[in-house]
Amino acid sequence: MQSTTKHILVIRLSAMGDVAMTVPVLRALLNQYPNVKITVVTRSFFTPFFDDLERVSIFCPDLNGKHEGFLGLFRLHKELLSLNIDFVADLHNVLRSKALIALFKIRGYKSYQLNKGRKEKKELTSLNQNKKLRPLKSTHERYVDVFRKLGYTIDLSQRYKPSKKKLPVLIEHLKNQQLIGIAPFAAYDSKSLPKQQLNELIMELSTLENTSILLFGGGDKQKQVFESIESKYNNVYSLIQKGSFKEELDIISNLDVMISMDSGNGHMAAMYDVPVITIWGVTHPFLGFVPFNQKMENQILPDLEKFPLIPTSVYGKDFPDGYLKCFNTISITNVVSQVKKYL
Repeated sequence: MQSTTKHILVIRLSAMGDVAMTVPVLRALLNQYPNVKITVVTRSFFTPFFDDLERVSIFCPDLNGKHEGFLGLFRLHKELLSLNIDFVADLHNVLRSKALIALFKIRGYKSYQLNKGRKEKKELTSLNQNKKLRPLKSTHERYVDVFRKLGYTIDLSQRYKPSKKKLPVLIEHLKNQQLIGIAPFAAYDSKSLPKQQLNELIMELSTLENTSILLFGGGDKQKQVFESIESKYNNVYSLIQKGSFKEELDIISNLDVMISMDSGNGHMAAMYDVPVITIWGVTHPFLGFVPFNQKMENQILPDLEKFPLIPTSVYGKDFPDGYLKCFNTISITNVVSQVKKYL
């Protein structure tokens, strides 16, 4: 008897937050459709994201080697064909994935691509004070739309809580503590918490009983900032360069709450159903990048009356002069009040 299992190829090569956002969607798909298996085409660094998903395999292309360039895409396509897939879901929609999709369509494979909503996002980020601020479809729902076109209707309202991972040895001594994660930085200053507000936030949180604060980030510059803060407190710990990426994810799964900017760390915490409090700068939750299944009350915004052009860009790259000062209107007291709800 022939198996009815269907094999879906999912393409999502980068970036970190966007790859993390695929996980709750794939988890729901796999739970609601037991006859589906998935191969995710992504970068090797992101492999730990998918560790607890059954019936998921990872294919890591060599984009700087044999799969580089146009000829490399042909090689990649040929290798992916050997996996005996049935459908292709492009959750990335960039030039490289478009080329792959075109090759699969030539061979008759049912293939669909992510609609990024570029036009709506351009309208929402225009520097027009009369623009209408309205919520756009979430990235998670945009992923769901791709699978719907393939014949799989996914209900994201169903909850699937992943189990906590074993605490890595480096923070095993904190296992009886309440754990607060803070990821205060992002790719751009317009999405990074200024040092003054960061210090104020940590000072207030450090007074909470039976609580430890874990600082997440990367790079030598952030490492210096974190270690300077760490030296002032007995219950604040910098995790930069302290363990592997997998160990970092294991720690995140054990958090009681994560405080993040509009960045990948919030999406990684949401993967594990950890409450996420997001601090927004010149971007905005209405653009569709709220971490999965998080309340709107957890979205901490600047004063939009003083900074009416927010959102000024989708990813925080562009903003008018003076708009970095929007962080001065963020209420740290409000952030701390939200944190206390989860402790």
